[in-house]
Amino acid sequence: MQLTLYTDYSLRVLIYLALKEDRATIPEIAEQYAISRNHLIKVVHHLGKAGFIVTQRGRNGGIRLKHSPDKVRLGTVVRVMEPNFTLVECFDAQHDTCVVSPVCRLKGILGDALQNFMKELDQYSLADVIGDPNIYRACIPALTIQERE
Repeated sequence: MQLTLYTDYSLRVLIYLALKEDRATIPEIAEQYAISRNHLIKVVHHLGKAGFIVTQRGRNGGIRLKHSPDKVRLGTVVRVMEPNFTLVECFDAQHDTCVVSPVCRLKGILGDALQNFMKELDQYSLADVIGDPNIYRACIPALTIQERE
């Protein structure tokens, strides 16, 4: 199983905002992670609609976390941002053309694995990912400069 770049970028945005502790901008985040501004626009829009972040337009606008990092569960973020958890064809009954589906136990095994994967992610918050913020800040130039001021 592989998470999409969309989910990866979503988690990166949330990590950045948790470390920033103030409003950030899409161009700022795009530059720090060296990722497409256009992709981030879509990600940030979705994160805002899903209630993970607060967006504010205008001259003093920007984005920030809506909740403290310890309240943002990784499992929730992944469930909301991932478009599909169809690990194999038989997960989608409408499009299942596998001839062994009626007798195959793989669907149940993979379903259990997916459920356990999500259950594990539910155990962790954004704060758990960050751990010591200073270690992360050392990797992100804009945050390191902010700390020195």
